[in-house]
Amino acid sequence: MRTADSKPDRTKSDCAGAIVCAFAAAVLYALSSPVSKYLLRFSSPTMMAAFLYLGAGTGIGILSVIRRDKRRTADRLGRKDLPYVIGMIVLDIIAPVLLMRGLLLTNASTASMLNNFEIVATSLIALIVFRERISIRLWCGIAAVTIASILLSVTDFTSLQLSSGSLLILGACVCWGLENNCTRMISDRDTYEIVFIKGICSGAGSLVIALSIGDKVPDLLCVLVTLLLGFTAYGLSIFFYIRAQKVIGAAKTSAYYASSPFIGAFFSVLFLKETLDIPAVIGFLIMIPGTILVISDTMRNTREKSV
Repeated sequence: MRTADSKPDRTKSDCAGAIVCAFAAAVLYALSSPVSKYLLRFSSPTMMAAFLYLGAGTGIGILSVIRRDKRRTADRLGRKDLPYVIGMIVLDIIAPVLLMRGLLLTNASTASMLNNFEIVATSLIALIVFRERISIRLWCGIAAVTIASILLSVTDFTSLQLSSGSLLILGACVCWGLENNCTRMISDRDTYEIVFIKGICSGAGSLVIALSIGDKVPDLLCVLVTLLLGFTAYGLSIFFYIRAQKVIGAAKTSAYYASSPFIGAFFSVLFLKETLDIPAVIGFLIMIPGTILVISDTMRNTREKSV
């Protein structure tokens, strides 16, 4: 017989909290594409990527100082975590730069929806490298998201010409899929430390690259707004993502995170007055059932774990 404070009940509570964190991460990240698209009028893509991650790292660093409870030494990153930390930092330098460059060449709404390809990359890498189980339902969802991503990426269906902006964004998704799985391997470590290192090191790396190629630092107002966006859409989003990942894993956290592109597309249409063409609408309609399949598979597996 299970008592009220038995382990399965605590597991159910943990899973519910993880789901809330995953959705919070999705909503916060949804702000990124439409606001970044606007700010790119005043900043280069690499500078934008740098200040977004510096804002994330700085904000989480401040929260870590404010947080007064003493963290266990066992939660700290150690030498054995170094390969995953380096991989995380390098990939987080490459991915946002690709995304910002892609945003220059495509609509923010399209960019937001293409971000769902991160599900495909994260899930397949989790399967191949880390042997996470992928059900038939999840395979169907992955297939639908992939087809939708292709539709969103084609600019000329007569010659199957792909949009260079879309390809850059898909490249960013692949990098983040790899990064998600690197982070998965250290997700039991202190979340504040992970996000702080991720933000400061990746942001500093992007800033060095931007300065070395001659990019100009934008004006102070643009820098401050970008730092704030980075803290909100990247720092807090990453923080909640890692918290969720600790409980339900990389592939499943990405499943709940899949709502972010739709929210981002809605924000883009609402605030930037963007319009969706017919292929984008078709891709959007295909991506909805694909996302539902992925999320329903996650919910079913979470229930089975809690029983």
